[in-house]
Amino acid sequence: MIEFEHVRFGYEKDSNVFSDLSFKIEKGESVGIIGANGSGKSTLMKLILGIFPFEGSIKVEGLPVIKENYEKIRKITGYILQNSDNQMFMPTVLDDIMFGPLNYGHSREEAEKIADEALLLLNLKDLKMRHNHKLSGGEKKMAAIATIIAMKPKIVLMDEPTSALDPYNRRKVIEIINSLNYTKLIASHDLDMILDTCDKVILLGKNGIAASGYSKDILMQKDLLEANRLELPLRYYYKSEL
Repeated sequence: MIEFEHVRFGYEKDSNVFSDLSFKIEKGESVGIIGANGSGKSTLMKLILGIFPFEGSIKVEGLPVIKENYEKIRKITGYILQNSDNQMFMPTVLDDIMFGPLNYGHSREEAEKIADEALLLLNLKDLKMRHNHKLSGGEKKMAAIATIIAMKPKIVLMDEPTSALDPYNRRKVIEIINSLNYTKLIASHDLDMILDTCDKVILLGKNGIAASGYSKDILMQKDLLEANRLELPLRYYYKSEL
């Protein structure tokens, strides 16, 4: 579904975020992207969407990430932003969820049906007519996920989906993430959430991948995580202290 081969990217000419990045994500996998601030988690997702120019090769469903394919790639790839305020810009939740389907050529009646299906799937029917400015942070995050589901992507990219959420809303978002039957790429500092939602992880270090593999294998390696300015997930941290 997603393949990086020898990707190099830097915001400045003589400074690389990635110098030789290669990995492959298969259909249906849920993969966590972890790393310290500045390691390139959000940048990696934006490269998938063709937002920044890069050297090397990136393919999404076999499509090279080049200008001629941007529209096709962005149609099959849903991107859930870290700040839901940047994603929810219409008056009501319904308006926001319908925005994508309407722009894909559906009639208003069809778009509302699609919105209802997305809300039902995520058990969010009570949010349908709510005004966005009156939603809590957790409600807004869940509604933002619904806007992406309504666009029927094959791949979902999530940037810090549980940031700034209270424990109740964090758990609700995790339940929603686990209910989604898509290929998922999740960037987060919340390593306990990554354990709950991702079978595999890619740990980004200086200029590229420091380690990759099954979540339970990578995320219990205290020395590896600390060498990359991360801490053990809390469930492992407390066990290590006993």
